[in-house]
Amino acid sequence: MKILGGLGLSWVVWRLFGPEPEPSYEGEQRRPLHVAGRTVFVDEREFFVREAGDPANPPLVLVHGWSFDGEMNFFTIIPRLAERFRVVVPDHRNHGKSDRIRGSFDIEDLARETIGVIDALGYDRFDLFGFSMGGMAAQVIARDHPERVGRLILAGTAAYPVDRSRPVVAGGFWLARALARCSKTEAAAVTYRFLLRRRLIDPSNERWMWAALLNRDPSLFYESGRAAWRFDSRPWVGEITTPTMVIIPSVDQIVPVRAQRDLAGRIGAEKVIVIEGSGHESILARPDEYVTAITDFLTEPLPPLDAPGFSAHMDPVTPGSHGEPSSGTPG
Repeated sequence: MKILGGLGLSWVVWRLFGPEPEPSYEGEQRRPLHVAGRTVFVDEREFFVREAGDPANPPLVLVHGWSFDGEMNFFTIIPRLAERFRVVVPDHRNHGKSDRIRGSFDIEDLARETIGVIDALGYDRFDLFGFSMGGMAAQVIARDHPERVGRLILAGTAAYPVDRSRPVVAGGFWLARALARCSKTEAAAVTYRFLLRRRLIDPSNERWMWAALLNRDPSLFYESGRAAWRFDSRPWVGEITTPTMVIIPSVDQIVPVRAQRDLAGRIGAEKVIVIEGSGHESILARPDEYVTAITDFLTEPLPPLDAPGFSAHMDPVTPGSHGEPSSGTPG
């Protein structure tokens, strides 16, 4: 115990008085995406948003997940989607360049603020893609504004994302927040090393990613996790009538695959795509498959439910079933 106590004290002293550690980089460093953004006001708060693509193209709103802002979450898919759509990418509160707002909040707050950003930009009707926590906010938007959402795409998300061991997860948030308050470097380093080990970022983008990971308030970062922990759309998600596609990473280590399949069944998804052999990071690891799936779903006409052959591209999943959704990867 004395040894552990001594090591802990040394770590605290080092973090208080030592230099801020930074990885070493090789070669020229640059950011992967050069899409300038702007800010808009929603309820006296300032939110950052990027827009890419021809303004005459149909708008597609990308709603990012927890931890990564819009640029970090979608830099692999924005350029190609912008060839067909007017891509709109807001940053949630406490992420990226949007305002830091102290205190607890719910996913419904993120949905309301996202709609506020869209209103400020002047888009009346739009297609909507939500990833992870952003997929939870997208469910709320589709519920509350069905007349405005043309088609809905949900990826790596669920109606009830923390469906087991809830006290353990809550305790993990509390402990991780306490450690991050002492030093957020370690949490950033874990994610950074994972990205490098999986080769999910180009070596020339490493400095950008490291800086972005450090740009997180430890307390507010975990408030986002707590909001996702509380989210439960099971009582109402089946009432959403917007045509929906669900994308499921088959070995997702963040949002349980069983919960993602449950969402697909509850919402009555017109199409389910499985990214075989990839985890929650699939949007970075397999961007081509995301772009193909999104583009196909948003541009192809949907047949009526009773059309011959409709089941050939869709395998409905019922809540609680263990059946596999439809075929693996798009394209």
